[in-house]
Amino acid sequence: MKRFPSIKKNRDFQRIYRNGRSYANRLLVMVVEKTEDEKVHIGISVSKKVGNSVVRHHLTRSIREIFRLNKHKIKTGSNIVVVAREAAAHSDYKGLEGAYLHLCGLHNMLIEGSK
Repeated sequence: MKRFPSIKKNRDFQRIYRNGRSYANRLLVMVVEKTEDEKVHIGISVSKKVGNSVVRHHLTRSIREIFRLNKHKIKTGSNIVVVAREAAAHSDYKGLEGAYLHLCGLHNMLIEGSK
């Protein structure tokens, strides 16, 4: 089984926050740092303000699944940090997926013709 390409270390999150570009919508904030690597790594951050641990873990799993299913639509060579906002706790899966793809479009990360 392949490992999930996640960002786990605090120093990596801090580097991406410092060097990356940020766009946001009502549900999510996305910070992207371009890299020379041919892979795409993702870090997911859900604050305690969003909800209890059940809600936070549900959001984390949903965002991870959205990333996994839409990975083929994203250009390679970037590190992504996704921060869930409080409104994301009241959104359904399709709303989260739409917000994620919207932010990928703002970052010009979508491969042409892959909608």
